[in-house]
Amino acid sequence: MMASATSREAAEPDERPVPRQAALIVNTHSRSGEALFRQAVELLQAAGITLTSAHAVRDPAKLRDTVRAAVRSGAPMVIVGGGDGSLSGTVDDLVDKDCVFAVLPLGTANSFARTLGLPLDLEGAITVIANGRRRRIDLGMIDGDYFVNAAAIGLSPMISDTVPHDLKRYLGRIGYLAWAAWCFIRFRPFRLIIDDGMSTHRLWSTEVRIFNGRFHGGVELTRTTDVDSGDIVIQAVTGRGLGRLAWDWYAKFFKLRARDANTIEFRGESLSLDTKPKHRISIDGETLARTPVTVCVAERAIEVVVP
Repeated sequence: MMASATSREAAEPDERPVPRQAALIVNTHSRSGEALFRQAVELLQAAGITLTSAHAVRDPAKLRDTVRAAVRSGAPMVIVGGGDGSLSGTVDDLVDKDCVFAVLPLGTANSFARTLGLPLDLEGAITVIANGRRRRIDLGMIDGDYFVNAAAIGLSPMISDTVPHDLKRYLGRIGYLAWAAWCFIRFRPFRLIIDDGMSTHRLWSTEVRIFNGRFHGGVELTRTTDVDSGDIVIQAVTGRGLGRLAWDWYAKFFKLRARDANTIEFRGESLSLDTKPKHRISIDGETLARTPVTVCVAERAIEVVVP
């Protein structure tokens, strides 16, 4: 079942060249950030990108202020290195600005980079920055807070709230998945209420994903949207059995033919979402909201660099 949706053709690519000057801002608190910052500086300069400034930010709380200062200084492009949370937490200051957003995927899952089709290695990502093209994309919004890729209700907030940082930092996706398995056995289903503007839908669910992009946790979980689709997608894993949730992740991870059997999607420009009991919402890996919320799309909000 799917709520009615608005649709449009993908936006025409911007033919202007990618800027050759940029501010580089790397979250060195992320798993790979500190080790790769110096290498990124050298590779960008070798690729012909002039760095107007370069910042290794060790305190994640200062990341957004650093990006905001770079945008205000007139940098034609801001290159942010980090995980999905770092990217999502800094993107607000580029909305409707004449400043291109470029990504160095230095996190664990790198879901936003996967959605954009970026290489996940440093050299490959920098090659895209040096030789790629501009693409204007949508952002998701939850109660006025912008996000780049995906949000989730269910296991994801539980995992991100409790996962030991060192486990994620040193073991990467393996450690993250191991912790997810531990959280899985403690999790309980909940009631989901979605208002799409035409009707109210009520159902049992074990996980809810809110998509601007296609990936979550490094896995492609939806094939029905993209970052320039002009709408937002809410996908719910239906039912009360945790076995359905485990099968859903398994089937989507291995791209089985029946991988959409246990999910239902609703889409539109704006949807209202609530749960019983109330649940926290993980936004690109950071727990930042709590139900009830309004979910909507910010069309063509920023310009990014893609292959």
